[in-house]
Formats: sequence, C-alpha cells, structure tokens
Amino acid sequence: MKRNIQCDNQTCLLCKGCIKEWLPAIAANKKNFNVKKGQVIFSEGDPVKGIYFVYEGNVKVHKKWGADKELIIRFANKGAIFGHRVLGKHATHYPISATALEAGIICYIDMEFFEATLKVNPQFTYQLMLFFADELQEAERKMRNLAHMPVKGRVAQALISLKNQFGTNPEGHIDVELTRQDLASYAGATYETVFRVVNELIQEKLINTNGKKISIINYDKLFLLTQDDEL
Repeated sequence: MKRNIQCDNQTCLLCKGCIKEWLPAIAANKKNFNVKKGQVIFSEGDPVKGIYFVYEGNVKVHKKWGADKELIIRFANKGAIFGHRVLGKHATHYPISATALEAGIICYIDMEFFEATLKVNPQFTYQLMLFFADELQEAERKMRNLAHMPVKGRVAQALISLKNQFGTNPEGHIDVELTRQDLASYAGATYETVFRVVNELIQEKLINTNGKKISIINYDKLFLLTQDDEL
C-alpha cells in the first residue's frame, strides 16, 4: 500500500463524520492505494486487518453463493465504507469479498486506529450506527425478495437500486457499467435468466441498452414489476 496518493481528507464517510481535530490523526494513519479494474481488494475468509473506504471508483461487495456462484451484497461508490462487517469481538475473518469494478483509489485504516476513532468521535459512531441499520433493512428486503419475488421483479429492483445509487450520465445511462453476470449476481439469478429478462424489458420498452450501459426509459412500469401483489 502507498501513502503518497493525494487525498483531500474530506471525501469519505470517515473524514466527513469526524471532528476536525481528528483529521490530522486520520491523515497520519490512513493508507491510500490504487486498484485496477477487477482487482480483488480482499477475499472472503481473509484475516481481518482493517476497514476500507472508496476515495475514487466503485467497488462490489460480494459473497459466495453455492459452489460456483456469488451474490453481490451491495456496491460501494465514492466516499463509502466497506469491510466494516468485521466489527465485533469475535470477527477474525472477512465474511465477504470486495472487488474493484473500475480503476480507482482505496483508503485503508487499520482496525486499532478505527476503533480508537469510534471512541473519540461520537458523531461518526452515530452515523455508522444509522448506516448499519439501513444496511440491515436492505439485506432483509433483499432476502425477502429472493424468496418471494419473481426474477423479473428482482431484475427491475436491481436496476432501480443502481439508478438510485449511481444516478445517470449525460446520455441517460445508469452511471455504472456492469457485466450481465454482475447484474445477475446482484439480482440473485442466473446469467441466462437475466439475459432473457433484460431482452424482455427491452422489447417492452422499459429499458434500453448500449453495450454494458443500461437506461431506464419507463420508470413507472419498471417499478410496478417490483410491486407483486403476492409479496
């Protein structure tokens, strides 16, 4: 890891949530490093060493799902924390993996300093607690959808969630490029099924695609697919 990558000490959840008097300590203890597209930042089962933040780029947080599949739990974009699920007395290994979706810069804080930060900065600790609560609610919703929502609805929900998180670029595309396999892993479905569903959504004029780029062109009808009466 390198320390010489420029950082404004204002971008991530950590810096924004801490008192200004603590920022010099963060600057002295953080480590910034470049990642390449597709680079694994840490793997499920690796020993816990610290907490990560996204300074530039996007990261997928994923978990093994069966023998040869993965489920994407969430995406972390600029400023977001990841690797935080290891907080706790008995956490010794990461329960998830994290992989860069594109070239970017990651900020790393070792666990000892991170725990000291929580004790010194009650506002940051409070913000992190709210983040955990939101993340738990989202995880519960996703597990419910996996059990009860048809695949078409789950794909629609995945696209809406991506649009809400990443926004759209000037061309109207969701501002993150995912492979169809990543979209399938996020929706909790097979590649083949998602490929078919995406084509159906295109034919129904709910979305449009340009390579890996996806645009939502009828949000209301796409949203209706997530409102199954049986849920």
